[in-house]
Formats: sequence, C-alpha cells, structure tokens
Amino acid sequence: MYTFIGALLLLLLGYFTYGKFVEKVFQPKEERTTPAYTKQDGVDYLPMGKNKNSLIQLISIAGVGPIFGPIMGALYGPVAFIWIVIGCIFAGAVHDYLTGMISIRNGGAHLPELAGRFLGKAMKHVVNAFSILLLLLVGTVFVASPADLLYDLTNGSVPVLIFVILIFIYFLLATILPINKIIGNVYPYIGALLLFSTVGIGAALIWNQAPIPELSLTNTHPGGAAIFPLLFLTISCGALSGFHATQSPIISRTTQKEGQGRRIFYGMMIAEGMIAMIWAAAAMSLFDGPVTLNELITTIGTGGIVSEISTMMLGPIIGTLAILGVIILPITSGDTAFRSARMIIADYIKIPQVKIMNRIWVAAPLFIISIILTTVDFTMLWQYFNWANQSTAVIALWIGAMFLFIARRNYWIAIVPAWFMSVTAATYIMNAPIGFGLPMQTSVIIGIVFTILLTFLFFKAAKKRRANNHPLEEDISNWENKNIA
Repeated sequence: MYTFIGALLLLLLGYFTYGKFVEKVFQPKEERTTPAYTKQDGVDYLPMGKNKNSLIQLISIAGVGPIFGPIMGALYGPVAFIWIVIGCIFAGAVHDYLTGMISIRNGGAHLPELAGRFLGKAMKHVVNAFSILLLLLVGTVFVASPADLLYDLTNGSVPVLIFVILIFIYFLLATILPINKIIGNVYPYIGALLLFSTVGIGAALIWNQAPIPELSLTNTHPGGAAIFPLLFLTISCGALSGFHATQSPIISRTTQKEGQGRRIFYGMMIAEGMIAMIWAAAAMSLFDGPVTLNELITTIGTGGIVSEISTMMLGPIIGTLAILGVIILPITSGDTAFRSARMIIADYIKIPQVKIMNRIWVAAPLFIISIILTTVDFTMLWQYFNWANQSTAVIALWIGAMFLFIARRNYWIAIVPAWFMSVTAATYIMNAPIGFGLPMQTSVIIGIVFTILLTFLFFKAAKKRRANNHPLEEDISNWENKNIA
C-alpha cells in the first residue's frame, strides 16, 4: 500500500516539478497567437477552453490503454509501478508536451509534417505511412472490441453487426463534423466519468486496505516473459505511447494560449499515469497473485477483469457505470484516430478541410479500408501494434530533441528517453517471434548499435540545421530553397 500511495504522490509531484522544468526549457510565449486563431476555420482550428481541451486530450490519449495495458503489466509485479512513474514523468509526459507544443509552433502540424520539417523530407513520407497504418489499426479494433462488449452487455439480444454499424456511423460523424460539435460537447462528460470511476476504485483500494504488493524488482510473470523489453511495450498508455503523438496535434489546433500546454499535454499524461497506477494496483491485489490473474486474462479477458474489479470495488450500480465508461473509452479513441488520420492525409495532399465534401472524400477511403479489415483476420498485423506504437514514440522524441537542439535548449530531456526507447523497440523486434527471432543478447547488442547510429546521424543533422539557422516555427520552404540552392 505504501508503494502505491507513494507512486501516486510522485506522479502528482512530477507535474509540479519536472513538468514545470520542461515548460521552462521549452519557453512558451503567452503573447504568441496560436493556430486556433491564426488558422481558425470552424472545423479543426478553433479556440476552446483550457478545461475542455484538457478533458478532450485525456480521453483522446486514454481509451482503454491505461486500463488494459496495466492489467497485463500487473503480471510482472510491482516493478510495473516503477515504469509507470518514471516512464510517465520523464518520457510520456515530455513526449506529449513537446509534440503538442512543437505542433502549436508549426501551425498545428501533425507528426508526419513535423518529421519532415525536423528529421528530413524522407521521414515525412515514412512517418505518414506509419501513422496512417497505426491509426487505421486503432480505429478498426475500437469498432470491434466495444461492439463485442455491448453484445455481451445486452446478453446477445442485439446482433453484433448492429453495434458495428452504429459505431461506424458515430465515427464518421465525429471525423467530419467540426470538433466542437460532438467531440467538444461529449468528451468532457466522458472524461469526468473516467476520472470519477478511477478515483472511486483507487479510494476503495485504500479504504479496504487491499493487499497491494510493495516495491520489488522480482519478475512475477507466470510465463517467465522478460521485463526488458516486454514490460515497456505492454504498458504504453500510462507511461509512454506513440499513439499520443497522433492525438496531441488535434488539440494543438484548439489551444488558446501556449501557457495552457503544461496543463493540457503534460498534465493529462500525468493523469493517465495515475489511472494506469490504480488499475495495475487493483489487478495485482484482487486476484490472489499473478498466476490467478494470468488464468483470468486467458479465460475472461481483460474486459472481464475490468468488470470484476468495477463491481467488486464500486458495487453493482456504480460499477456498471464504470463498465459502461470502459465500453465508451475505446469508441472515443477510435473516433479521434479516424479524425487524426483524416487530418494527416489532408495535410499531406494539401486539401483544405473547410468544405464538408472535402472531409468526406478524404475520410471515405479510410472507412472503406476499416470496414474490410473488420471482416478479415488481421491478428498478425495487430501483433505489431505495440512495436509500431513505441516506434512512433521514438520518432516523436527524436523530433523533440532536434527542436530543442536547434533552439540551443536542454535537449537531454528528450534525447535520453529517445535513447532508451530506441534500444527497447529495436531489441524487441530483433528478438520477438513476430520479428527476427534472434537471441536476446544479440538483440540487445543490435538495439544498442542501432541507437548509437541514430545518435550519430542525429547530431550530424542537428549541427548542420543549427548552423544554417533552421526555422523552428511555421513554413520552412524559404529555408529549404536557400539551403538546396
């Protein structure tokens, strides 16, 4: 229990200390006009209040990630607490803040555009394809999984297909309508429900003196899965998640002032870390250890465990509300996944999004592909999601490091987590059965060598960009033309 309470306090302390330090490094300008005003179009670019933006950001980045991931991570034991706290404060929240703020400085640009501006034109095309694939996977899965949960909740009285159709209709509307029409009106209430249910479970754990294990570095995973690199991919939302880099630019287009960034981007990641901590603690303490937890994951799934924890801790009525919240969460990540994909493609092919028909033409192919994916078994493709997710986080961290290096600021806040996650992602894909299947020791060596190579290329490019006065804000076409010439 002491570890659990201490970890929550550390996360909170991290927001007021390291979060403030990161903000000071970035140097937000209160007088600078944000894209919400300079590019206001009433669709994607429009100013919304700090509280509303914060709750929308939390729901966009959360989904079921900080619930399902920590439940799976609980199999490793209390060592998962360490990754949630350290990862959230020094990696995830930094990642989210830098992505959101650099996007604000660059006219609300999404990750592929930022990659092109700061890592080179070739990276723009690579990250664009990578991001669209990642978002399509998220969007498709977050149609199927809530439809199945709703089917179970209605005891099979309503066909799954009906729920799938209804969710797709909602996704389409949320993708093409102005952000303040559905997302801006609905998300704050869902965010409040998520926080209410999570705080309730956390309070119940403390009140009932649940046997939450104290800090230990022992790996308790029943299957003997290695802590490194697997834990750092299993718990992504709640510690560090590349998916967030596709979501933060959505809110960068609705943020009123740069000074609100720490609350919206850094703060909501800390909130997600606290959510992850509570669900990990509940999973560790309520099911007689990792062996029983592993059996339950196999039999009733993580969704079933969420149901068990909710009704056990909150009672049948409030617990049911919490379960409904968990069903809604993947839907709220699915819609922003499609919205983000639509915005990325529109930016890439330079189609203005003011007219609704333009939005429909861009979004329609995404939904057609997603509908096809729901009819086929893409289990193998989904197995690459965790790796693709953390690889996206690596790219976002390198972008942040480049921005800060060029600006002659403390780039170590981004490059250190970039180093760690570069080694982690490379080691995983080298060692995993879905990757190259190499021995762990060989995989770690390759991961380290790969990261050293990335570092060499980074500093080579960064010094050149700094010497040539690479712009940190807005359009870089003049700079590119001058340097090409």
